[in-house]
Amino acid sequence: MTPVSPSFSRIFSRTTLTSLALVGLALLTGCERPPVDTVQRGYRGTGMELVYNPRTQAELIPANQPPPSTPPAPAEGPKAKDIYKNVQVLGDLSIAEFNRHMASITQWVSPAQGCNYCHIGENFADDSKYTKVVARRMIQMTQHVNADWKAHVAETGVTCYTCHRGNPVPENIWFTAAPQDKKSNFIGDLAGQNLAAKTVGLTSLPYDPFTPYLKDALPIRVNGTTALPTGNRSSTKQAEFTYGLMVHMTQSLGVNCTYCHNTNSFSNWEGAPPQRVTAWHGIRMARDLNTQYMEPLTKTFPAERLGPTGDVAKANCATCHNGAYKPLYGAAMAKDYAGLVGAAKPPPLPAPLAEAQRSVLYFGVGSATLEGEQAKGLAQLITAMAAAPRSKVAISGYHSAAGDLAQNQELAKQRAFSVRDALLAAGIQEARVVLSKPVQAEANLAGEDPAARRVEAKLQ
Repeated sequence: MTPVSPSFSRIFSRTTLTSLALVGLALLTGCERPPVDTVQRGYRGTGMELVYNPRTQAELIPANQPPPSTPPAPAEGPKAKDIYKNVQVLGDLSIAEFNRHMASITQWVSPAQGCNYCHIGENFADDSKYTKVVARRMIQMTQHVNADWKAHVAETGVTCYTCHRGNPVPENIWFTAAPQDKKSNFIGDLAGQNLAAKTVGLTSLPYDPFTPYLKDALPIRVNGTTALPTGNRSSTKQAEFTYGLMVHMTQSLGVNCTYCHNTNSFSNWEGAPPQRVTAWHGIRMARDLNTQYMEPLTKTFPAERLGPTGDVAKANCATCHNGAYKPLYGAAMAKDYAGLVGAAKPPPLPAPLAEAQRSVLYFGVGSATLEGEQAKGLAQLITAMAAAPRSKVAISGYHSAAGDLAQNQELAKQRAFSVRDALLAAGIQEARVVLSKPVQAEANLAGEDPAARRVEAKLQ
């Protein structure tokens, strides 16, 4: 055997060591290099510490600074709705304060595009741009969050900037994931997971935890509440979806599990930090916003703004938080914009008219759902129809004269469908229900007037 020369051995050793060093360096670059900071969140010895990377924080802090607020304008003077045409939101502000709100919203949402991102320059009352229709609804959504979700946002509140950060479309939105392409099923059924997805921290957990929990209301659970085999329906897959949502939340807020959970028992509410209650409300708030505000706008958006399955963009925790445990680290912007703080809850709807031959039912703003006493307003009409089996009922949906005509007519039609469905559910044959075309309200009424949001059902 030919001996190895000393010089070759030295060269080989250096090469080997250099290669090993490079491999080690490559491995370390994928790790979170020290030092890291910790904050104690519970009793010592319980492991309830939050771990922060100061280098990540150095990037997040500048990205989560609020823009300066402009000084409030005088509240005195004519109202915007009395001067400008087709003002359906913020109309109770003075002209000066209305213009201040509009200028601020422009800077928050479309600083490069300016007012023309939503408006027709020659006619600001024109509703032909879909962006204006969406923006109007988003202002109402902001008011709703500030007025009705204080259990999550407290008095800090939100503004358009909370989500948009100077972008026409918020950077953090989600769509329902496209189903697996079955043409390549030789790799097997991925079951909605087993891909390193950013939505769940590059893990193989189910990569769409938003559809079941932030749109639908499926149970969020890891552990069952009963022992097998006495009806425990919690599955491993359900736990994996729950973990996917939890990973998303920790990424979105820049925290770890102990921000909301007690390490003694993650599933036990007793002894959990108060942030867990806040997060509980946040999940339900996101679900409310997605189902009540975003999804109804699906037909308003052009096809290129929809997701791979044709659904509209929706919000998750990252939309507002953007990596911070509180959006903009708790900067209270909403207090400087009275129009966005949220109006008081609308007055209750008028009592439904319930006569033997006629019913008049009222709906909430933008809603096509019969709620509370309104659904009971059909009872007497149903009784009368049961007593006269040859009778028919004519249903007419009314709508406002203000705003987009096509959208108003569609909403009036959906309200008429709700009344029809209530009658069918009561056993009235569909052939006995006659639907009339949508009817415009008698006067130029704003959408907030219940008379412009009614359905009349008359016995014939």
